[in-house]
Amino acid sequence: MHGYSGDKQAYLKRLRRIEGQIRGLHRMVDEDAYCIDVLTQVSAATRALQAVALGLLEDHIAHCVAHAVSEGGPAADEKIKEASAAIARLVRS
Repeated sequence: MHGYSGDKQAYLKRLRRIEGQIRGLHRMVDEDAYCIDVLTQVSAATRALQAVALGLLEDHIAHCVAHAVSEGGPAADEKIKEASAAIARLVRS
């Protein structure tokens, strides 16, 4: 069971909304929309994806990492390293 399982439907709903935003972006470019309008929509889609990523990260830490830490040992160290790497990827993006 993954940490996001309890919120799976909410994540899927948000991802469908983002998918619609991306289709809208495609349409805007296809219809030669004004550059700044396209960039504004790219920014909105990016923020929406970042919000999903942060939610997933929070769920991962609260569920998977916390579970591994409570058990201790090498699995805990691995989960902490994995979470740190995920945070670093999010910060760089």
